[in-house]
Amino acid sequence: MENYKKLLEKFSSACDWASIREYKEVTDLVMARNAKPDQISTGESHGVMVEVLYGGQISYAGTCDLTNEGIQKAFDKALTFAIKTKQNNLCNFDDSIRPANQGDYQTKTQIPFEAVSLAQLQSNLVDITKALKVSDEIIEASAWAMLTKTNINYISTNGANWSQEFCIVSKDFSATASRDNENQTRSYGMNGRQLGLEDIDMTLLLKEAKRVGSQAVELLDAEECPTDQLDLIMAPDQLYLQVHESIGHPLELDRILGDERNYAGWSFIGPDDFGKRQYGSDLLNVTFDPTLTSEMASYVFDDNGVKASKEYLIKDGVLLRGIGGIESQTRSNIPGVSCARSCDWNRPPMDRMGNINIEPGDTSIEDMIKGVKKGIIMYTNRSWSIDDYRNKFQFGCEYAKLIEDGKITKTLKNPNYRGVTDSFWMNLDKVGDKSTYEIWGSPYCGKGEPNQSIRVGHAIPTCLFKNIEVFGGA
Repeated sequence: MENYKKLLEKFSSACDWASIREYKEVTDLVMARNAKPDQISTGESHGVMVEVLYGGQISYAGTCDLTNEGIQKAFDKALTFAIKTKQNNLCNFDDSIRPANQGDYQTKTQIPFEAVSLAQLQSNLVDITKALKVSDEIIEASAWAMLTKTNINYISTNGANWSQEFCIVSKDFSATASRDNENQTRSYGMNGRQLGLEDIDMTLLLKEAKRVGSQAVELLDAEECPTDQLDLIMAPDQLYLQVHESIGHPLELDRILGDERNYAGWSFIGPDDFGKRQYGSDLLNVTFDPTLTSEMASYVFDDNGVKASKEYLIKDGVLLRGIGGIESQTRSNIPGVSCARSCDWNRPPMDRMGNINIEPGDTSIEDMIKGVKKGIIMYTNRSWSIDDYRNKFQFGCEYAKLIEDGKITKTLKNPNYRGVTDSFWMNLDKVGDKSTYEIWGSPYCGKGEPNQSIRVGHAIPTCLFKNIEVFGGA
């Protein structure tokens, strides 16, 4: 960081403020298929983003040339952009939007990535595909794991100096069963955690692989999901995507401000809704929490250097604040969170979900089921569609169970549900207790032009919704 500090001292005389954000990431992808090794690949990205404030305008330029000359060229380019565009400012910023925080963060790991070879990890995945093949009707069994280590170093002319290191494990496996003209796929569900290789717990994963394979075969004999208006219990491995799409994305402030309308769409939420709109029933409590240990998007600082804190987005069903970083908060006068993040050195920070969680309630899964006269439990997302305003949606799941008179009676295949965001969350009737609470996450949340695919986390309890439109069909 000493070299970056010297460069910033040189830059400071030409602008009002400047920073250097160094970003290095190494990703290993390991795959297995049908009891055999598939592929192993490694990708690496390393560069810096130079950011400049001049005349109220922020501008930036990235480079993978880490020599002094390369970083100087990036600074010169960023400064030129700022000078040429300052007359078109949306907002006149000063360096208060880049706090001078200092510190560091590192993922807590029990087994570091370096302790296990990629060959051994692939051997473990091969064993998982073997466990998935519970019968000859399993025609396809696959497993993958992705290990990502990210290092970010940040320094600025107003005294910011911090570093963060993240270790991310993403994984999934699936089995496809076939009989006659019927094919059914069951998966573990793509999941990501901020952990070491202790997340590849083979005792647990082999047990789960046998369950997944058995349920794929079970679906071949299952009845089709009925078309009806029923109570719907959603397991965390499905509900996390519902939260992501119908709470996370519509609350992004840059989307509400219109910045994303040409690509990712707008939102049905307006600037005047914060602090008063009833987003769901009074059981709905949603938090932004980058401080939760092991969740995928936990951190101490966002990529603009704003210190992370847990905040309620929705409390007792009322919308309180948006998912917007310090720039969007300044532009909109809407309360936000520490959520400005980028996916690489050649992308600027923008408003992104971090960990968006539903706080647990007080109902056990047993009591939830007992209270349902006729309903369905759905597990694991298979497909989804939602409109540009994040309002009307349709989701498909892999596996379901029918509930009749408070008891689970049979397995259902091809379960789907649809709804409108407002009425769906208003129909939230029960929120599961801590025994139903699970941490999920995805490495593939896409947004922005040019696109940024980023990691998000969701900690979710099982929940019950009343009078939801469900239907069958692949």
